[in-house]
Amino acid sequence: MRCPFCKKIDDKVIDSRESGDGVTIRRRRECITCGRRFTTYEKVEEVPLLVMKKDQRRETYDRSKVLSGIQKACEKRPVSREKLDEIVERLEKMLDEKYEKEVPSSVIGEFIMEELAKLDQVAYVRFASVYRQFKDINHFLKELKGLLSK
Repeated sequence: MRCPFCKKIDDKVIDSRESGDGVTIRRRRECITCGRRFTTYEKVEEVPLLVMKKDQRRETYDRSKVLSGIQKACEKRPVSREKLDEIVERLEKMLDEKYEKEVPSSVIGEFIMEELAKLDQVAYVRFASVYRQFKDINHFLKELKGLLSK
């Protein structure tokens, strides 16, 4: 850290503590060259994950949007809110492990479909019908046959 007084880069940290918001660290420093003290603040720089849509648009990942889509598929089904939250948690863990800046929306959609197929087949078909944009009954039947063969 460069001293604001003498502009030298030699200093030592005298005291560190979490600031009131719990997100920032306050550090009290002393310049080794001139002996003056100054305060710095450190904060983690968060880079939002972008979702690349089918039409190549990019938008910031939105947990509530993902959860809303899953809730619609599970409407009037015997699926608890905790199970839905667990799906989103697993999704976000996978995204954190495999993607830093951008993720194709298809990765998110396919992950949710796999999770719903294990959880509730009706919810799976509902989600798939919207996600895969079934054009007619034949597409719908093809998806059902794939589900039944598992």
